[in-house]
Amino acid sequence: MKAVVYEKYGTPDVLELRDIEKPIPKDNEVLVKIYATTVSAGDWRMRRANPFLARLFNGLFKPKRVKILGFELAGIIEEVGNGVSSFKEGDPVFASCGFTFGAYAEYKCLPVNDLIALKPSNMTFEEAATVPVGGLTALRFLKKADVKKADNVLIYGASGSVGTFAVQLSKYFGAKVTAVCSTANVHLVQSLGADKVVDYTGEDFTKLETHFEVIFDAVGKTSKSACKHLLTPTGKYITVTDAPKEGSNDLFFLKELIESGKLLTVIDRKYPLEKIREAHAYVEQFHKKGNVVISVIQSERADDISVPITF
Repeated sequence: MKAVVYEKYGTPDVLELRDIEKPIPKDNEVLVKIYATTVSAGDWRMRRANPFLARLFNGLFKPKRVKILGFELAGIIEEVGNGVSSFKEGDPVFASCGFTFGAYAEYKCLPVNDLIALKPSNMTFEEAATVPVGGLTALRFLKKADVKKADNVLIYGASGSVGTFAVQLSKYFGAKVTAVCSTANVHLVQSLGADKVVDYTGEDFTKLETHFEVIFDAVGKTSKSACKHLLTPTGKYITVTDAPKEGSNDLFFLKELIESGKLLTVIDRKYPLEKIREAHAYVEQFHKKGNVVISVIQSERADDISVPITF
């Protein structure tokens, strides 16, 4: 099978498309034929070993544990392990690969757990592939902060993958959302339901007069010290640089929201697997809106049709 491999840390040029052996699923695993994946911050940071902690995880001088990146995927189950009863061959699925990565390939074996579910019926494979990382991250942090009806929530970095999901999920929970983004993305976050948008290129959000029950830094570029005066006495500051608590049914919850028309994804650009270097270079510029998708296999299924989702 074809896969994108990297043997050293560095620029996108370290990513190489190669032919490698197709994996075989264990008893508790499924083999997924991958149709789409994405380029997330976790991917390019692992490729660059930035932060340095990535080296402690993946090898001090060169990649050892993870040599194929790709944090999330959507595709079709081609084979199931002997101990698997919850999925069958031909099932369309979407999944997070967790810290094994491995989605920059034509096939990936995944354990059957809470990080894999049937693909939302009203999403294409390309759309579904964008949900597990950004969607799960946003959901888990908002649950950690206990966002509820009538809360004032500020989302810093509202136009990124995590941010676009966080705006929509906060609105679903009944919160009043103030979104912070650049001029180019104001219309986008408004279309996702934000009640107020602050264009940080012309306004300093830290000088707002509103106080918030929750401030969510969805890109890890601000700090609690810069925002604490905006919090209510019991307000919470959360940031993607922390670790959220995992929920056992989180991916299934997102699937239900998507299929009920309450959650959509934002795709900025699409690249074929052969242009993975270009995709990484673009994402590192920090200008993407929502998600950047990698098409591994072009869909041949008649049911892979995107249905518009509205609020």
